[in-house]
Amino acid sequence: MSTTTAGNSAAICSVPGCGKSVPKQGHTLCYDHWKAVKQTQDSEPPPKKVSGSLTSTKLGDKLNLSASRMNQVLSELGWIEKKDRGWVTTEQGKKLLAEVKTANNGIPYVVWPEAILTSRILSRAVSDLQEPEPVTTVVQDTQEAVYGSSFRKRFPATHRTSDGHKVRSKAEQLIDDWLYMTARLPHAYERRVPIEEDLYCDFFLPEKKVYIEYWGMENDPAYLSRKDEKVGLYAKYGLNLVQLTDEHVKNLDDHLPKVLLKFGIHID
Repeated sequence: MSTTTAGNSAAICSVPGCGKSVPKQGHTLCYDHWKAVKQTQDSEPPPKKVSGSLTSTKLGDKLNLSASRMNQVLSELGWIEKKDRGWVTTEQGKKLLAEVKTANNGIPYVVWPEAILTSRILSRAVSDLQEPEPVTTVVQDTQEAVYGSSFRKRFPATHRTSDGHKVRSKAEQLIDDWLYMTARLPHAYERRVPIEEDLYCDFFLPEKKVYIEYWGMENDPAYLSRKDEKVGLYAKYGLNLVQLTDEHVKNLDDHLPKVLLKFGIHID
């Protein structure tokens, strides 16, 4: 704490034993001690910023994927998105310490820290891309979580859709055909959701990372319990979710365009 001399309002240097006056009001050090502190601060190097070093090309090299396929995987995970002919990170990507850089031609691209290679979510996504699972082997469906291993026998995927998917109910066939024939939207059936928990959606729209769940057994308490778990996981990770019931399926032409528009998907 600075002090003043009797009859003088000038502050005294706060360094013990100094006794020199402080030249500037509001300061606590004399000029000599202020200069010594300033020189010490100037000589210290600024903290080094930890920056990502893996571009999509380098990341793809390590995972045996081309740069374009690597960006496809990262985009489907919801970690990057298209912008200005390049790629920028999403909020989810930022949480993984991804950074946006700009090339000499002005096109943005994303770099990743080495730690991204340890991500279980990324590892599973790459594995699914390299060795896609047949639809009939999917085990983490809402109904199977309720009915156990007997689910595939009780609800076989026997309904063939217009684009070749085999789905488990007439309602899912109508949804798939609407996405393909009416909306002409690229979509996947029973896609693994890119989160730590094991979860599969009924349909996935890669354009805006939208997941569609059809709830077909609303009168079953066990089914409703699993439904609540799945909805909670979508909310936990901030994922885009469209929920459909039998009433919605009866009128997809009116319902789905309005719901999808909320996620930026326009249906002509």
